[in-house]
Amino acid sequence: MFTGIVEELGELLERRERPDAALFTISAPLTGSDARAGDSISVNGVCLTVVDVQHAVFSADVIGETLRRSSLGAAQAGDRLNLERSAKLGDRLGGHLVQGHVDGTGTVLSRTAPQDGAPWELVRIGMPTGLARYVVEKGSIAVDGVSLTVIETGSAEFSVGLIPTTQQLTTLGLRRPGELVNLEVDIIAKYVERLTTRYIASEQ
Repeated sequence: MFTGIVEELGELLERRERPDAALFTISAPLTGSDARAGDSISVNGVCLTVVDVQHAVFSADVIGETLRRSSLGAAQAGDRLNLERSAKLGDRLGGHLVQGHVDGTGTVLSRTAPQDGAPWELVRIGMPTGLARYVVEKGSIAVDGVSLTVIETGSAEFSVGLIPTTQQLTTLGLRRPGELVNLEVDIIAKYVERLTTRYIASEQ
């Protein structure tokens, strides 16, 4: 479990192809400094398991399902990556509950700076229509593992605001229109839908 507060920007040093999988080797001066085999680390919002770590460089297997269902499928050596270690019980929950289980990918549609010269940017992101029902105005969503507040939402897109810190310390500052981002909707919304659907069905 994660909180969506990115700890550092790591770098993909090597991507080694395997049958229906890939082995990622990632430079992580902070998050890799105390990592051990078996630990979970969020990589662009995808929960990966550390299989080896040497001097703050860790390796993780990425199976074919993950490569096909997330933006990690297009990741190449030299790419910057959002990294976050799993939360500990008792930690401050600075963002929201994030599982690291990507629900789908979205596409950056536009980036707009306010006309009054404010330092933040409005970013519009297209999303699969099947996810729209889980995204609500002023609700939470994880984009590339970053916990963000939804400003507006439509049937196939939503918008978020990026403050300078988010632009500087996460990959979202690098994303240009047309690029893919990983999306994870609020898990509470999915559980509520599941429970209410069963309840309504049992009453019929």
